[in-house]
Order: sequence, then structure tokens, then C-alpha cells
Amino acid sequence: MILVDSSVWIDYFNGRETRETNAFQNLLGQQEIVVGDLILTEVLQGFVSDIHYRRAKQLLREFPTVTMLGPEMAIRSADSYRILRKRGVTVRKTIDVMIGTYCIVYSIPLLYSDRDFDPMARYLGLKTLT
Repeated sequence: MILVDSSVWIDYFNGRETRETNAFQNLLGQQEIVVGDLILTEVLQGFVSDIHYRRAKQLLREFPTVTMLGPEMAIRSADSYRILRKRGVTVRKTIDVMIGTYCIVYSIPLLYSDRDFDPMARYLGLKTLT
């Protein structure tokens, strides 16, 4: 099972060929890919065109969706944020800490192209595919 971050989905939907979008395409049909509800929101909110929004929503809903946040995970995410801050790392987006913490807790590798996840891999044990 692999979780694909919004940073990769956005590049994919924008037709950008990157190392991560190539890895994503290679995973299709080979690995189970899940979409986090937080990622679903991040990706879909960026579409301006209604037709592109509907197409993306239809494609994303073909993958299993997981609920990433609840009270326990919110606390674990705050703990992760605090650990990173104590190490001098400031993560720019809280939602990335939530996504990274979810992957850490459930031992799910994350495919991403957002540098905010690098310290989570380094200090918190986030499994990555990048």
C-alpha cells in the first residue's frame, strides 16, 4: 500500500513529468494506492475548471480513500510537529505533518515531492518512495 501526496497528484494532473509522477505511473496497477481524505481536499480545491474538477474527482474516487485525522491522530500530529520544532525544523504546512504522521503510524510509504516531508523521514521514520 502506498499513499501519494497532493504534491505528486497536482503535478500529475498538470501534466508535469517529474521523477515522482513517473514513479506514480509505474506504481499504477502494481501497488495498491490509497488517497487520504486530506489529500483529496488539497487536490480538488485547486481546480478552477468544473470539467477538470469532475474528471479529477472521478479518477481519485477510483482509489480507496482513508480517513487520516481524528482526535488520536490530531494529538500524534501535534507530537510530531513538536518533535520537529525541538530539532529546529519548522514545517510550513500543518496538513503535511498530519499526512506524514498518518503514514508513520500506519507504516505506509509516502510518495511526495514536497520538501516538508524530508525532516519527517530523517527524524520521525517516515517511509518514502522518493
